[in-house]
Formats: sequence, C-alpha cells, structure tokens
Amino acid sequence: MAETISASMVKELREQTGAGMMDCKAALSETGGNIEAAVDWLRKKGLSKAAKKAGRVAAEGLIGVAVAANKGIVVEVNSETDFVARNDLFQGLVKMIADAALTAGADLSKILTAKAGNITIADAIADTVAKVGENMTLRRAAELSVGNGVVASYVHSSVTDGLGRIGVIVGLESSGKADELKAFGRLLAMHVAAANPQAVDPFGLDAAVVERERNVLADKAKAQGKPANVVEKIVESGLKTFYKEVCLLEQAFVHDDKKSVAQAIKEAEARVGGPVKVVGFKRFALGEGIDRPTGDFGGEVAALAGTH
Repeated sequence: MAETISASMVKELREQTGAGMMDCKAALSETGGNIEAAVDWLRKKGLSKAAKKAGRVAAEGLIGVAVAANKGIVVEVNSETDFVARNDLFQGLVKMIADAALTAGADLSKILTAKAGNITIADAIADTVAKVGENMTLRRAAELSVGNGVVASYVHSSVTDGLGRIGVIVGLESSGKADELKAFGRLLAMHVAAANPQAVDPFGLDAAVVERERNVLADKAKAQGKPANVVEKIVESGLKTFYKEVCLLEQAFVHDDKKSVAQAIKEAEARVGGPVKVVGFKRFALGEGIDRPTGDFGGEVAALAGTH
C-alpha cells in the first residue's frame, strides 16, 4: 500500500502526532492510509503521545453566537474566502442567522425557513451571495438551554460582537446570583475554547472513544511484556490520565492550572451563592472536519489562555 501514501497524508499525520516522517509513512503503510488507525499504530509503538484527534480547521467564514438569559445558539456559516468573512454584509448575515436560530432552534431547515423581517433566512443568504459574488452555506447549528440558570458564551478571534473563529456556549444551572453566574460562565466558556474538552465528565464520553483508548493502552503495555494483572492497572491509570485531558470537570483550569475545573466551580459557588452544575457545552471551531491542505489556526487555541 506504500504507493498510495501521499506526502499530504504524511504531513497531516506528523502534525497530529509529532512523530518522525518515516515513522508516519510506515504507520500509514501498515494501516492502508487510515489516519485514525495510523495514530493508534504510532501510539502503540510509543512513537506518539497524541491522546485525541485534532480537528483540522480548513474552511473560511464565521462562527456566530447568540444568547438569551437561559438559552444559547452557535452557528457556522461558511464562505469561500477569508476576505468575504471580513465583509460587513457577510457579518450582518451571520448575525441575522444566529439571532433567528435563537428562536427557531438548531434544526437547519427551520432556521432557513425562519423569517428575518420580511424575508426568510434562505432568501437572505441567496441575496448576500448575489451581492458579494461568493458561495455561502449554513453548515451547522447547536443549542443549549437551562431551566434555572444562565447560558454563557465566549467568541475567540472576534471580528465583532458574537462573531469569530471559535464560538462556545456553556449551560450552568444554579439558583444563585445571575450576574456572578454569567461572569464565571464566561471564564468557563474561555476554558472550553482553549482546552477543547470532549465531554463534561467521563460518563458523557462516547463508549467507543473510551474503548479505543483502553485498547491502545492495553496493547502498548502487552508489547512491553507486562503480565495481565499489571496491564489492567496500567490501563486504569492511563484512563484516569485520559479523562483529565478530555473531560471538562477534570481538566486543569486554564485560568489557574493549579486547580481542576471542578475545583474552580466549587470556589465559584461561594460568589454565586449556591450550587453550580454544568449541564453542557457546545464548541464550534471554524471549518473543523472539513479537509483542505491549508488553513489551520491550531496555534491560536494553544495560546488562548494568554490572549483573551
């Protein structure tokens, strides 16, 4: 299969794992060019420390966020070039879409048929395409709501209020002071933007993701000749480390890495004046999952804590 492995595939795997070029090529050859399987292959050989796949950001456009007191929405609207994303007409369109979605919900068909003044969102998109001369697409939307509490938000690389390259909404349930809750919620949303957790806690993780991690840890320990009882201990210890990397409550708080997010929440409860529960979060990074050879701002995510 070696002849089917392209230089761009090797480059992508190197960016994800930090492994050497020849190791990446070998991993891809062994796995038939499957990037995800190649990541696991490298990890089992001890050649990569990658814990999770990093989404490649490869589309232009904007993430839009809109929130009410106890409800929030995040949308992604794509354009062909970054130049259009800086256009006032396009920015107005994304803001219009986010505001409409706050009422219509996250179903794309309902958003497109929602009214903005006298026209539907679908017509507004078509009109903007005609004026700007570039294709535009409402790609996705996600919503959160809480019964008693707030939905807080944060937008990174903001071009104007509620529009940027990463958008996060976080739902917090509490009967405490709404203003203190919202202020802490914004800090938590910044954390989610920077740390990119996969779930609130281990129970929220996809079972397949946990099983994949378990298998990688077990195969690596077995390859080192460890006995079965030791392998199990290594796997359980490794999973605890994995949870600290990908579960929100167990991650080190980006605003003070000497404490976990769960500990930061406990401290915030004193200011809020009551228990605080994270009911969920939604995080959109522009273009994640859309493959294109260039256009990656992953370095910004790593630097988020120091740039807000």
